[in-house]
Amino acid sequence: MDRAQFADQRQRSIRYFDYSLLLIVCFLVCFGLVMLYSTSSYNGQVKFADSAYYLKKQLLADVLGIAVMTVIAKIDYRVWKRFWFLAYAAAFGLCTLVLFVGQELNGAKRWLKLGPLSFQPSEMAKVAIIIFLATIISRMPKQMGKFTALIKVMLLVMPMVVIVASENLSTAIIILGIAICLVFVASPKYMQFFVMGGVVIAFGAAFIMLESYRAERLKIWLEPEKYEKGYQTLQGLYAIGSGGLFGKGMGASMQKLGFVPEAQNDMIFSIICEELGLFGAVCVILLFLVLIWRFMVIANNAQDLYGALIVTGVLSHIAIQVILNIAVVTNTIPNTGISLPFISYGGTSVAFLLAEIGLVLSVSRGIRLEE
Repeated sequence: MDRAQFADQRQRSIRYFDYSLLLIVCFLVCFGLVMLYSTSSYNGQVKFADSAYYLKKQLLADVLGIAVMTVIAKIDYRVWKRFWFLAYAAAFGLCTLVLFVGQELNGAKRWLKLGPLSFQPSEMAKVAIIIFLATIISRMPKQMGKFTALIKVMLLVMPMVVIVASENLSTAIIILGIAICLVFVASPKYMQFFVMGGVVIAFGAAFIMLESYRAERLKIWLEPEKYEKGYQTLQGLYAIGSGGLFGKGMGASMQKLGFVPEAQNDMIFSIICEELGLFGAVCVILLFLVLIWRFMVIANNAQDLYGALIVTGVLSHIAIQVILNIAVVTNTIPNTGISLPFISYGGTSVAFLLAEIGLVLSVSRGIRLEE
C-alpha cells in the first residue's frame, strides 16, 4: 500500500457515522408496523371497515418521518443554534393555541386540526425544549455548577411545562425529565439533580390534586379491580400474564379483540407480552437499551458540548418514555397515557421521534475519531 492509499484510508477511518443506530431505529419502526397491524386490525375492521386503517396512517407518518430524519441528518447540527428561541416560541404558541381551538379526543384537547391532518404540538415541544436547553446550557457551561443557573434553567422551562401540563401532564413530566437530565450532565454538582427531581415530584403532586380525575387515577392504580376505569389496566395485566415465556404467537392475542381498549396505543406492550411472551418483551427492552447505549457513545464522542447535549436530550426523552410506558402497562405507576416510542400508534409522535434521530445522526456525522 503506497503513502497516498494509506492517507486516504486513514482519512476515512477517522470520519464517523453511526450506522448501527440507524439500523436499530429502522428495525424498531418495522417491528412497530408489524405489531401495530397485529393489535389494530380488529379495531380498524370494526370502526372503519378496514383492518389496515391504522397501519396506513402510521406508515404515512413513518415515511414522512424518515424523509425528515434523512434531511436533518445531512444538516450541520450547529445550525439549529440560530433557531433556539424560534423553536421554543413556536412550540409554546402552538401548545397555547390548542387550549382554544384544539380538537378534543377521548376527553383530552391535545390536537390541532390542519385540513385532513391533525398533530400534537406537545410532541413538537419535546424537540423544541431539547434544542432550546442545549443552546442555553452550552453558552454558560462554567455557570452550571451554581444554584442560580439551576433556577434560571427552571424559570425558562416552566412556562412550557405549565402550558403543556394543563392538558397533558405526562408530556409535561417528560419535558421536565429532559431538563433534569441535561442539567445533570452539564453540572458538576449532583445536589442540583436531586433538587430538580424534588421540583418534578412537587409539580406533579400539585397538578394531580388540582384535578379530581387525576387524583382518582391514584386510587385506580392501587385497587384497579374496584373501579370501572381500572378495566383497561386489569385486561392489560391479563394479557401480560397469559403470554407465558414465548407467547401465543404473532396475531394470536385474545385481549386485543376489544378487551384491551385501543390496544394499539399506550397498551401495545401488553399485547407484545401476550403474543411474543416474556422472551419477546425482554428482546424489545434490550433493543431500547442498545439504542440508548449508542446514544451514549455518540454523546461521549461529540465534537462539542452542544452536540453532546442534543444527544443527551434525545436519549433522555426516549429512555423516560420507554420506562414510563412499561411502568404504566405493568401497573407499577398510575396510568399516564404515554406511548411506547416507535411502536405505539401515533403519527405525530413517530414523526418527531425520527426528526430527533436525525439530530443525533447529524451529531454523529460531526465526530472525528482520534488516530
